[in-house]
Amino acid sequence: MTQKKRVTLQDVAEHAGVSRATASLIVRGSTKIAEKTRDKVLDSMRELGYVYDRVAANMRSQSSSTIGLIITDIANPFYAELLRGVHQALEEAGYTVFLGTTYDSKMKQDQLIARMLEHRVGGIILCPVSEDSKDSIEPVKQIDIPLVLAVREIENVSSDYVGIDYEVGAQMAVNHLIHRGHRRIAFLGGTSHSTAWKERRQGYCTALKQAGLEIDESLIIESSVTREGGMGAVRQVLFKSNPPTAVFCFNDLVAHGVMLGLNEAGLQPGKDIAVVGFDNNNEAPLYNPPLTTVSSYARLIGSQAASLLQQRIVNPDRDHQRIILQPELVVRKSS
Repeated sequence: MTQKKRVTLQDVAEHAGVSRATASLIVRGSTKIAEKTRDKVLDSMRELGYVYDRVAANMRSQSSSTIGLIITDIANPFYAELLRGVHQALEEAGYTVFLGTTYDSKMKQDQLIARMLEHRVGGIILCPVSEDSKDSIEPVKQIDIPLVLAVREIENVSSDYVGIDYEVGAQMAVNHLIHRGHRRIAFLGGTSHSTAWKERRQGYCTALKQAGLEIDESLIIESSVTREGGMGAVRQVLFKSNPPTAVFCFNDLVAHGVMLGLNEAGLQPGKDIAVVGFDNNNEAPLYNPPLTTVSSYARLIGSQAASLLQQRIVNPDRDHQRIILQPELVVRKSS
């Protein structure tokens, strides 16, 4: 006889039309869920025959020394460095880091947050996806799990945050290109959903305005923050009737893609077109030519975020802190 499949909490959540995290809160007895939603979930549990595995839940509750870290792309050297900073700070304090990668997908971010809450992590460091994701952290807020945002902020969300002054960094980069005599400067990569993109764009525009230069919107091209995104974006601007002589890139991965795209078009980065990146990842000096870029101190962001999270765990009622690190321009041969 075929054994009947065990009903899971995910089955209950889908049947009730709620998130897995919400269903999890209800079975654990949270009082912060609306009565109507609670009744829907309880009805689904009865209808499906769901049995709460309290033994497993109790085992999960012992993992308060586990910290969740959610990043967008482990293949990006910036996040690899940020991870090192988090690990060094938290492991010294006896915490274990539970890592999740969203690949800039809000759906994946929601799934990871739900999974971490189910495993009763002691806190979460979140590098949010580009898309607005205020609703993603509602389950975290509902059960008062300590949360620190890093790299990107979420608009209209009050939380501890660690990041870099993207506006000042972008202004440094564009001013450098202007001082080198460039007047047609493109801004390539990133998406306008992201607060980090908006701040970079503001710095880019401020530098151009202060120099009395026109802001040509056709030279601002959005793309994924990858090498492939950089290649696609530079192809778009190269075929304009009045192409740029210099490019400011959202990050170093985009800059590397731009360089590859220039080579593909028979142009030499640093000679035919200047290129500046953002992040100063470990690979930047190894690009051909070595990349001029803005240091954003990924490892320090990670360690500072870990420190803020530990403070929040010890003192959950303290005021939120917002740490903004100052960038530094590193000039190499690409510009």
